[in-house]
Amino acid sequence: MLQYRECSPGIELSPFVECFWSADVSAATSIRVPPDGCVDIVFSPDLGLRIVGAMTVEQVFPLKAGAQTVGVRFRPGMARGILGVPLSEFTDTSFGLQDLWPQRGKELLTQLGELHSISHRIRALYQAIKVPEAAINLVGHASAAMTLAHGNVSVDDLASQANLSPRQFRRRCYEEAGLTPKHLCRILRFRYAKQLAKLSPKANWARIAAEAGYFDQAHLIRDFHEFTGRAPMSVSSNTH
Repeated sequence: MLQYRECSPGIELSPFVECFWSADVSAATSIRVPPDGCVDIVFSPDLGLRIVGAMTVEQVFPLKAGAQTVGVRFRPGMARGILGVPLSEFTDTSFGLQDLWPQRGKELLTQLGELHSISHRIRALYQAIKVPEAAINLVGHASAAMTLAHGNVSVDDLASQANLSPRQFRRRCYEEAGLTPKHLCRILRFRYAKQLAKLSPKANWARIAAEAGYFDQAHLIRDFHEFTGRAPMSVSSNTH
């Protein structure tokens, strides 16, 4: 059985962090995690402390019986200011946080390994995330606008508002989010469709497609197949 919980990042971190989360399993299982436009820092005693980059397709993560996993999920386009590196080279992959933060990462890994409760590990993660000194840049504000609109925005308009050409905006967004603007918009729209389906006991996919901003139901089905390899009706409610 999987017990998944999310908790608020608090006012100070909320512009950058979507949530802190935990997953506790009593029996060995695997969870499917579809792309959501986010970057996570994840800790478990077995896997250590890792950064999971933005994903373009669904990935499957095995969990051992009794495993306790905790993490922090950054808002789309908001991880770079905290992690300090371009996210473009980490799309669809993961790497040890200590490779990025040699001293801080090693100390946090040791601290998390010595703690044994989920609440204490979440608190340690919370204390390790430092609000950037620099203000959120225009590309960050554009990413926030994309997220708020569930991807239903004009990328050219956002580029203009950020005082960038479409080509410059594409490159900057790829560095900040690990995804191009159009790809991020598609994933955010897909994520919103999943959320709408989760709220409806008997999903009306034609209505969901319209509400999420798809051209039609066939358009929605194509995205679900691309991102998960499955039809919408077979994509079960997930951890987020």
